[in-house]
Amino acid sequence: MKGAISKRHKIDDHNMLREYDFSKGVRGKHCKAYRKGHTVRIHKTDGTTLVQHFGLEDGAVMLEPDVRAYFPDSEAVNSVLRSLIILASPKRKTAAKAKP
Repeated sequence: MKGAISKRHKIDDHNMLREYDFSKGVRGKHCKAYRKGHTVRIHKTDGTTLVQHFGLEDGAVMLEPDVRAYFPDSEAVNSVLRSLIILASPKRKTAAKAKP
């Protein structure tokens, strides 16, 4: 019996069942609202409801997909931003103007 069930619900390489249809889906439809924060309500069997609000942690930054493609991890992002800070710092601009 187990074999029949597993064959009927075989999952492909992308871990999606064949009957899922995303042909009319819209990518990023709820992205802006999600970034502002979201509330999850869990209705328990005893009749109570657990409400939790989730938002970005302090200091968290969301990267757009085209930017994220260039950075494999947080360390890479921080390294590039530190380089830009050095280039854009007021001390560097002042030193460049002072040179004849």
